[in-house]
Amino acid sequence: MLPTTVKRVPNQTCAAVNEQIRRQTEENISRLKQAGPTAIARRLEELDAEWDVERAIEANAATASIIGLALGVTVNRRWLALPAVVGAFLLQHAVQGWCPPLPVLRRLGFRTASEIDYERYALKALRGDFADIHPDKRDRGNKFAEKALRAAEA
Repeated sequence: MLPTTVKRVPNQTCAAVNEQIRRQTEENISRLKQAGPTAIARRLEELDAEWDVERAIEANAATASIIGLALGVTVNRRWLALPAVVGAFLLQHAVQGWCPPLPVLRRLGFRTASEIDYERYALKALRGDFADIHPDKRDRGNKFAEKALRAAEA
């Protein structure tokens, strides 16, 4: 059975590293709660720019493939094996959540998109973005859904 998209990377990451990432996220939220709305807004901008582990893996894989192709064409055809190996590891990562750079990237603090979103939505809740979202029995869900979407986009 294949792991869920959300659990693929954490399942392949050392428990201590997952715990460190979780603790750091919770410390960020706690610190920003005390710092106020301006600090929260600044942190939300930082989160929008943060590279998740998938993006880092994709960039590394593309770089290694391009280097392998360039060396294969200019130096020795054996280098053409590098893009094939990279592609195999990328497929393994897509299916299982593991590839060779994953442990290093996780130890460097790269988080999954879900882990980044966890912090993002906790900060939005602290800022009050979801305060106006209350289901109205007369609404039949349309306005409630619109309010929820606006809050999520904020």
